[in-house]
Amino acid sequence: MSIYEEIKADHARHRELLDKIAATTGDSEERQTAWKEFFYDVKSHAAAEEETFYSPLMSKTWGQDSARHSVEEHAEMDDLMEELQEMDMSSSAWLTKFKQLKHDYEHHMEEEEEDIFSRAKEVIPDSELKGYGEKFRTRKEKELKLVDKKREDHLED
Repeated sequence: MSIYEEIKADHARHRELLDKIAATTGDSEERQTAWKEFFYDVKSHAAAEEETFYSPLMSKTWGQDSARHSVEEHAEMDDLMEELQEMDMSSSAWLTKFKQLKHDYEHHMEEEEEDIFSRAKEVIPDSELKGYGEKFRTRKEKELKLVDKKREDHLED
């Protein structure tokens, strides 16, 4: 798959998980399972995206602002996710913060797919799209293993 197809496939799964989490209540097993998948997948997705997708955009002056903006949004969402990770899922505060994350992340995905992709198409040649997609997937899998290790260490504490 191309880099765009890889990212869109992840986004589709992330949208499904956000909707699933929003449809759950309290500290249910269903919410916990969907949250864990979302939390760890988004973290690995963002790291892979920054390295394999945003890096080439930063090589062009006109792409730097867009790439920086998206990386900044990644950091903001990561902070929200870390806060949610430490909160009681059954609290109204968790739900309020989750709704903020859902709104922000849906906006971010839409912005990437509608604006950033068009800019990236000026930087990433069509002949290299599949290669970038493979780099993205490989980097994401590597990052997921690191995230899994962090999760295991966290569970042991």
